Amino acid sequence: MNMMDTKMVKQVIEFQKAAFDNTFNVISMLQDQTEKTFHTFLEGGMSPMPEEGKKILNEWTESFKKGREEFKKVMDDGFKRVENYFARENAKTG
Repeated sequence: MNMMDTKMVKQVIEFQKAAFDNTFNVISMLQDQTEKTFHTFLEGGMSPMPEEGKKILNEWTESFKKGREEFKKVMDDGFKRVENYFARENAKTG
């Protein structure tokens, strides 16, 4: 792969990472806001849900957040590996 190809691939990867990060951040904000609204409803005394149900929902949302963050770490690691690969390729051709 020549230097021009490597540079173009690097730009594509940077674009894909930026697109992923922006989309992930928007989805995370939406999910966090939905969670806050839901908790406000549950804690406001208007919910007929028993305390045990509220506890289960809280555990579920915490589990979901943890999974979301683990997914982000895996994606960041994947992007970093691809970036490192092409940096090595660029060093070989440069």
